[in-house]
Amino acid sequence: MPYSVEGKLVVAISSRALFDFEEENRVFDRDGEAAYIALQFARIDVTAREGVAFPLVKKLLAFNTPKAQRVEVVILSKNDPVSGLRVFRSGAKAGLQLERGVFTRGRSPYQYLDALKANLFLSANETDVLSALEAKCPAARVYPESAQAASRHGGEVRIAFDGDAVLFSDEAERVYQRDGLEAFTRHETLNALQPLPPGPFKPLLEALHRLQSAARTEKDFPMKVRTALVTARSAPAHERAVRTLMEWNIAVDEAMFLGGLDKGSFLKAFEPDFYFDDQRGHIDSARLHVASGHVPFGVANLRS
Repeated sequence: MPYSVEGKLVVAISSRALFDFEEENRVFDRDGEAAYIALQFARIDVTAREGVAFPLVKKLLAFNTPKAQRVEVVILSKNDPVSGLRVFRSGAKAGLQLERGVFTRGRSPYQYLDALKANLFLSANETDVLSALEAKCPAARVYPESAQAASRHGGEVRIAFDGDAVLFSDEAERVYQRDGLEAFTRHETLNALQPLPPGPFKPLLEALHRLQSAARTEKDFPMKVRTALVTARSAPAHERAVRTLMEWNIAVDEAMFLGGLDKGSFLKAFEPDFYFDDQRGHIDSARLHVASGHVPFGVANLRS
């Protein structure tokens, strides 16, 4: 019987984002592919340690019930098929329902994202992430060494987003980078009633909104979604961001307009399963406290 991912939240994830393969990756870098494959096969029955995105994936899969399969997680990896055997075995032993995977043995796998109808791609490889973003798929480079707070809210998926160049386009960020804060504030005040163009992560926010709505159709459903906008904007530039979300008919649960305050301490308090930001400086602060993904999109990344 044909299977369809239509209407599901589809997460494509690399094996290194899902599991801690940093030791194996060092063997690859030092000794080459053959040694890496041999090591993974020798450890085929050794359950890999959880990677930075493992808690998020586990929570998302908890939205699936016998009545409805709402989330699909697909391994999309530059690993070889032999190494893929360990990925699936490790997932099964960890209780993850992983049934689908694409292994491309050194080639970038991003070209399969459209066929998967992916709402998110997580990878430790920045080149693959850049290709995914160019293909209009929400994508982020994960930092395997990020801290994790996911286990603290077992019945709730918490995801936090930066605004400009993540949920929204980098239109306003370009004004800031070119002309400074005062010009940015004037621009955003004058355009407060004009919605911002969508950024690369709007499709993920939409998919999370659908997931949240679908879960509410089941009485006493144990899993929830909680989202937050965490932005350097402050009043009066906050209004355009809020009105943009209203125009999209999508509500976030929390909004933090920090006006230059360090994001890390606020994210530590919110304890998201994942945080997405386009600026490496914010990611460096965030990943001390929470799992984080860099979105290499927009004008700020042209200068880095």
